[in-house]
Amino acid sequence: MPERRSMSDEVKILTVDDDNMNVEMIALMLSEMDCHVIKALNGYEALAALEANPDIDIILLDLEMPVMDGYETIKKLKQSFTWKDIPVIVVTSGTNEVTRSLGLGANDFLAKPYNPEELRLRVMNHVRSKKLADFAKDMNQVLEREVIKKTAELKNALNLSIEAEYEISIRLGRAAEFRDKETGMHIRRISEMSKHLGALAGFGEDKCEVLHKASALHDIGKIGIPDQILLKPGKLDADEFEMMKRHTSIGGDILADASRYSSLSTGAIIALQHHEKWDGTGYPQGLKGNNIHEFARVVSIVDVFDALTSERPYKKPFSLDETVSIMEEGRAVFFDPDLLALFLQNLDSFVILKETYKDATEVF
Repeated sequence: MPERRSMSDEVKILTVDDDNMNVEMIALMLSEMDCHVIKALNGYEALAALEANPDIDIILLDLEMPVMDGYETIKKLKQSFTWKDIPVIVVTSGTNEVTRSLGLGANDFLAKPYNPEELRLRVMNHVRSKKLADFAKDMNQVLEREVIKKTAELKNALNLSIEAEYEISIRLGRAAEFRDKETGMHIRRISEMSKHLGALAGFGEDKCEVLHKASALHDIGKIGIPDQILLKPGKLDADEFEMMKRHTSIGGDILADASRYSSLSTGAIIALQHHEKWDGTGYPQGLKGNNIHEFARVVSIVDVFDALTSERPYKKPFSLDETVSIMEEGRAVFFDPDLLALFLQNLDSFVILKETYKDATEVF
């Protein structure tokens, strides 16, 4: 980009006429101005002069010239992205050419013989307008660059905010799992596998991102379950199981009233509903079928898959075949049959995610 010129810089004038005497006369008439006159004898030389002097402010152009006449020169100037904004004053002895030359894009017309003062005034008026236009264009470019810069900064800030929100969700989820002696990467796996199953189900990018964050909070309510129940190595009795079931309602309460934050408000729904069953025998509300939020139906599938294939203090991991068999038995009982079919059809990709986010001590 050429170096920006100030409004007070010397004016550069290109005068084009095949009569050298006319060129010299114009230069003499303009000598009282703070200007530099560049001379050309025809349109071809004019274009060459413009190539060599890209900061020319105005062109004084004769029409009747050899090699390339004024009409052809105007056409080329006004068709050029670089030169089209340079004002052109047609200087000629005839008056019949006015309409044609102005129609081609000339900015003004001055008939020979001309008054020196009128010549100077017309030149300065057009130069002033061009410099103002150039100044505005420069300012627009500066502003555009600033907008691009600020937009990039805002985008980076937004990305950091999104990443921070996800990390907070993950770490808050792990806080609950820490008490449960759950494996450290369980939350990450649920998050990644939920997002993947959501994408396979056609949820769309924005919904999948919400699911990605919110699913990490599915068991946040375990924070409110007493240690003697949460950490019990054996099977829970009926009363203990009723207490354990409360982690869904507790999670919903912890994340309630956060409508401004999609990951928290959606996390509340998932925390509350991820133990609901397709046949209506789940808890805490006994919701059935499509009355269970689709995000909760997704999380219930990947949560059970991860639990069955992971080692816990109270059990060894089930094999992949055993896991599939158990989950098949839960089709349309525990799980949304369509989502389960989609999960099993793409089982290999979930196995890869399980392997990618496995714990250091875990073998899968």
